[in-house]
Amino acid sequence: MPALSLPAEGGCRCGRVRLKISAKPILTMACHCTGCQRMSSSAYSLSAAIPSEGFEVTQGEPVIGGLHGASRHYFCGYCMSWMFTRPEGMDWFVNLRPTMLDDHAWFTPFIETWTAEKLPWATTPAVHSYEALPAFDAYEGLVAEYAGTKG
Repeated sequence: MPALSLPAEGGCRCGRVRLKISAKPILTMACHCTGCQRMSSSAYSLSAAIPSEGFEVTQGEPVIGGLHGASRHYFCGYCMSWMFTRPEGMDWFVNLRPTMLDDHAWFTPFIETWTAEKLPWATTPAVHSYEALPAFDAYEGLVAEYAGTKG
């Protein structure tokens, strides 16, 4: 499997919104919740948690869609690609949909969440699985373990 090469650029399906990351993910995930199933029109959504200082929109202006509350999902306003999420109260990282990157062959989910809601046939190669979300105090260990696997 190829490694992530930084900086990495990407964009929505139509190319009107472009972005760049200059920091490695602190964690990669697959979410099986029914909300992500509906938003992605798939069995689960994929995320790479990118430190906020290593993420920037370089072209265009994403719009808020999906959730409009404290957690916000950002889309291209033209092609409606779901590009990233800014989770409530956690402004130190951005949950990027890794398939928005031009080269995303490096991506593998390290954890999977909301498996209690997953489709029976949906599987991922995630190392850790959670019926809902990991306990808040588990994230520090998960981030450290993920960093150790990605050298």
